[in-house]
Amino acid sequence: MLKLAVVGSRSAYGRLAGIAGGVAAGVCLLLLLWGGANGLSARDDRGSWLRETGRPSVAASPTEDPTTSGPGTPVPLTTDTVLMEANPVEVFRDQLINRRDVAAFSTTTVKIPGIVTPPEPGRYYASPALQRLIASTPRDELGDRFGTFAGTIDDNALPGPDSLIVVTGATEAELRQNGRAVLVSDFTTNPYGGSTAAYNTVLSIGAIAVFFPVLLLISIVTGLGAAQRRERFATLRLIGASPQVVSRIAAVETAVPSLIGALLGVVLAIALRPAAAQIPVNDTRMFTADLVTGWAAAAAIVALVVSASALVAAHRTARAGIGPLGVTRAVHEKTPTKWRIVPLLAGLAAMTSAIAITCTPHLRSPWLEMPLLIGGFALILVGIVVVGPWLTRLVSGMGLRQARSAAGVIAASRIQRTPVATFRSVSGLVIAVFVVSVFAGASSIIESTEAPPARPGLLQPTSLHATVGAGHTPAQVSSAARQARGLPGIRSATIGYGPAALSTRDASPEIYLRAADAPALGFQDIPATEIVTVDTSFLYSWTTQPRALTPAPAANLDEMVPVVIVLGTDGTPEAIDRARTLLNSSGVTAHPAATSRDTGLQSSTRLIQGLAVLAYLGMFVAVAIAGLSLAVSTAAAILDRKRVLGLMRLMGMPVSVLRRIITLEAAVPLLSVLLLSVGLGFLVAWLMVTGINDSYRMTWPAPDYFTALGLSLLLAIGAVTATFSLIRGTTAMTTTRFE
Repeated sequence: MLKLAVVGSRSAYGRLAGIAGGVAAGVCLLLLLWGGANGLSARDDRGSWLRETGRPSVAASPTEDPTTSGPGTPVPLTTDTVLMEANPVEVFRDQLINRRDVAAFSTTTVKIPGIVTPPEPGRYYASPALQRLIASTPRDELGDRFGTFAGTIDDNALPGPDSLIVVTGATEAELRQNGRAVLVSDFTTNPYGGSTAAYNTVLSIGAIAVFFPVLLLISIVTGLGAAQRRERFATLRLIGASPQVVSRIAAVETAVPSLIGALLGVVLAIALRPAAAQIPVNDTRMFTADLVTGWAAAAAIVALVVSASALVAAHRTARAGIGPLGVTRAVHEKTPTKWRIVPLLAGLAAMTSAIAITCTPHLRSPWLEMPLLIGGFALILVGIVVVGPWLTRLVSGMGLRQARSAAGVIAASRIQRTPVATFRSVSGLVIAVFVVSVFAGASSIIESTEAPPARPGLLQPTSLHATVGAGHTPAQVSSAARQARGLPGIRSATIGYGPAALSTRDASPEIYLRAADAPALGFQDIPATEIVTVDTSFLYSWTTQPRALTPAPAANLDEMVPVVIVLGTDGTPEAIDRARTLLNSSGVTAHPAATSRDTGLQSSTRLIQGLAVLAYLGMFVAVAIAGLSLAVSTAAAILDRKRVLGLMRLMGMPVSVLRRIITLEAAVPLLSVLLLSVGLGFLVAWLMVTGINDSYRMTWPAPDYFTALGLSLLLAIGAVTATFSLIRGTTAMTTTRFE
């Protein structure tokens, strides 16, 4: 049986090689995608300690109003706790640095991941990538923020090799000064805080979206040369082989090249891991070890692919009804009906139900929303493949009535008879267009977060501000401002005043400035008084409406304290980082220095941006698989019909007409479902984004989307054109014969 399955002519060997090559590509992608999914989970686990929130270090007094902020009663630091402050906006050149300031007793029992003991005050531990950055950058731009280097953080506590993480030592008094520090007794797992479900939902939908084209590729490849095999199987039936024996031979014939291809795919995946690990997600690559799936997973995928390929081949052969007198010249298909739209509508209904639950507060059920979104998305993918033949037949019927050429009539007639087989050839590309549209629509929400423009009445993008901590004298803040003015690239240093520090309950909603300092902040209409005021919202990036200056009720600033310091720079990265370093290390600020552009680096936006990288990667994978699937399926269609095409040539039909027939047979099903795929893609993206967070808004897709669409069409043209030489070779007069 094995000889009958694998021994044959040169064309048979070529078909077996094609099956093996396609399965190898599919298995390689499956393993890399599986490894990537596991790697994202592993890096999330390694970095979960960075999301430790701890417990309050200050206990409110029972007599105090809980709705107001106050000093409260400090919770004592013990040997089984550390005092930690998470710096929210430690930035260098538009890169977010995860900074944790800790204070602990020398005898503390708390273990910080990746570090043997907490650093002493004035010393720091850094990730290797950050330490390389510090060593290659002038200290007044970065290194002076942290102190003296004490050691590196181990890889087992880093999300990736490019992670920028620093743990600095501080005194207990320093951390208790601004009231933001928390007590931590253990660094527990806290994956993505409250957005775990959203994160997992997006990854699950992305995995399904990329896995589906891979499965289509394997399905299409294993059907290569089906008609040729049916003829050989008919010969076997003629010499006495039973249908069961023929089915087993078909299964073995497909299983052998599938096994070879699957094993080759495992080798390719191992070889490509280092390259795949270079793809950055959330500003860091993966460790190569993150992509390792293990031999058990590899064996499971190989076994599943080979078993599925063999079973499908056996089922197709048995269903073909090959008898001892041969197989019919044309395999008639069951006419697709309008009921094929049911899975698509069911998927849309499931996702819409998830949105309805999300938008109705009293119906919120997180345990139900995620399955509805993921299940609905999978149903839509299946629904597009199922409804495609029906739409293809409708369009081909209209085309047949309008056909005015031999190529048009023949192509439309063939599509009418075999809409399922015809659509199967372009199903990969149709799914790719849908997936690309989903990814592009979902990724477009990152475009809605923009830095405010440089306008009078708004904090200038080239300026940094930092609030001043309580208890600092005007002399201390003025000294820091004078030091800043002496640095290269610093154009101005402006101090804002108020009756009390902004972090206290007595803080004023307005900032008092000297009118002479207002032009340095970008103001133009300045009242003719010595002291002016502006609303404190002027400092924050969410302010989009310009704020106006008003005359101050106070005649001077003698009774007020410094509440904010604003440094104006020339806009160069070096000057901004130099100003940031000075403010953060000055000892007078209660919060890290920030610019209006720092908001885009915060956690929720960075998560979306990181997932957008995966989305664009998914676009590339889906389009590449679709091009390969179309080329294979078009070649398979030519091989399956070589006798019919050869007879056409014998009757005098030019090769150019045959090429037009093949092109039309690919173009009609593709164009029939293309607009549906695009529209459904953006609809599903909107449903998915709204279901995850109804505050997100989709915008016009990025140019990369249209590039991906253009690439899809170019691949379609290239895949069909690549088979033109096959038409001439397989339809020659010498190959058209009847045994």
